[in-house]
Amino acid sequence: MSLSQATLDKLAEFDTPTICNVIELFDIRPRNRGYMDGRVRCNFPELPPMVGYALTSVFRSDEPPAGGDAYGSIGRQLELFGELPGPPVVVFQDCDEPPVAAVFGEVMCSTYQAFGSVGLVTNGGGRDLEQVHALKYPVFTGSTICSHAYCHMLHIGLPVRVGGMMVHQGDLLHGDANGVTDVPIEIASEIADIAGDFLKAEDIMMDYVKSDEQKSVARFNELRAEFQNVVAELKKRVSRG
Repeated sequence: MSLSQATLDKLAEFDTPTICNVIELFDIRPRNRGYMDGRVRCNFPELPPMVGYALTSVFRSDEPPAGGDAYGSIGRQLELFGELPGPPVVVFQDCDEPPVAAVFGEVMCSTYQAFGSVGLVTNGGGRDLEQVHALKYPVFTGSTICSHAYCHMLHIGLPVRVGGMMVHQGDLLHGDANGVTDVPIEIASEIADIAGDFLKAEDIMMDYVKSDEQKSVARFNELRAEFQNVVAELKKRVSRG
């Protein structure tokens, strides 16, 4: 399924927790699935949300490769960029436990960005973070490690597990300071359309609790009930029943 760039841009207007909240309205997956856990952290939280399609790879650095190296495999990744339906997010599963060396540095990130990538996600480590930050290229990592050791890719384009979440080639990912979630492509356009309405619903309570007026539990409960009613109507709008 192909999404327009306008839809991707609209998804990027909202933070990742809001996207997660809106996905829940559709009730198409368990609420404890579809997002990475706290082992994968955003390195540059001030950057806007990352939205793009997963290009998956598995990485190892603790043993010399049987043949080739990390840089030699980048060409294959770049070839696969063109097969994705939109901007790539490079996703690496580091299979060393614990990670031994950096999955990426300035050279790799500069190259990926030059070919259209909008971010990189790994359970492993990164390096050259100051240089990568200067690129304004979002990276999400499990650690920071100064050396690349025997870095190489074991395979490219197959499913990987990163931050407790399975990621498949072509999955739509949304990530920001709060983490990374998978956005079901079949509802992505609806999510983009309804996310603003969900935030307006939250404002029913937020405007009150942030105001200077004297607070009461009774009034808060009234507004919370109003919020819940609006959310219930939003759920009806997206119901598959």
